[in-house]
Amino acid sequence: MPKGGWQEFSSSSSSSLQRLSGPTKAPSPKTQQVVRVQPTRGGKGGKTVTVIRGLELDVTGLKSLLKKLKTRIGSGGTVKDGVIELQGDQVELALELLTKEGYRPKRAGG
Repeated sequence: MPKGGWQEFSSSSSSSLQRLSGPTKAPSPKTQQVVRVQPTRGGKGGKTVTVIRGLELDVTGLKSLLKKLKTRIGSGGTVKDGVIELQGDQVELALELLTKEGYRPKRAGG
């Protein structure tokens, strides 16, 4: 081992990286996912946006759910970094639709 005990590219660190990038686990059932629905204004130019976090879905699943939400609510929205954003304060309608889809969403924040 080099003087000082630091070894950036040791064999033990490379094996731990292989374990981290291994097969991913299956998503939790809908009723066990911690889904949070929250209105927010941060960084949106003062406009209220409803944010839905905690959904364990892939990109196509998120887009499919977003389409259902936008159709039911009648407003725009997008998917960013695994989070669904809906235009306006749509918390109650989003909670209702997510409950019908089989999730157990909770209101977060104000």
